[in-house]
Amino acid sequence: MHRWLIKSEPFKYSWDDLLRDGETVWDGVRNHRAANNLRTMKTGDLAFFYHSNKGLEIVGIAEVSEDGLIDPTDAEGKWPTVKFKPVEPVPSPVTLKAIKANPALEGIELVRLGRLSVAELTVKEWDEILRMSREAA
Repeated sequence: MHRWLIKSEPFKYSWDDLLRDGETVWDGVRNHRAANNLRTMKTGDLAFFYHSNKGLEIVGIAEVSEDGLIDPTDAEGKWPTVKFKPVEPVPSPVTLKAIKANPALEGIELVRLGRLSVAELTVKEWDEILRMSREAA
């Protein structure tokens, strides 16, 4: 099972929107690396939901509820997507500033590839972010 981080600008689609909707298609991704990550995702994989642009923090955990889909916003039918459903909010949001300040997370794609909207996390990175969230709560 892989672990991921998905980013969305909260004014476009927020954690609260996902909670309200119960499930969503993660569409509109047009970066090749992010698209490859979407192709790799399997039903049951978990992802941190990160508010980008405004907030700059991890606010929730989502689960891949359906994999192997084609993005419905892609007229050519070549870009992949998955569906996500909410699992739970994190105990306390984890800010980008806190992530950058943590030496255990120095290699995280969120920092190294800041514009990447769908990033893979190692198990150690996932566990460290969860620890930070619980400790701050």
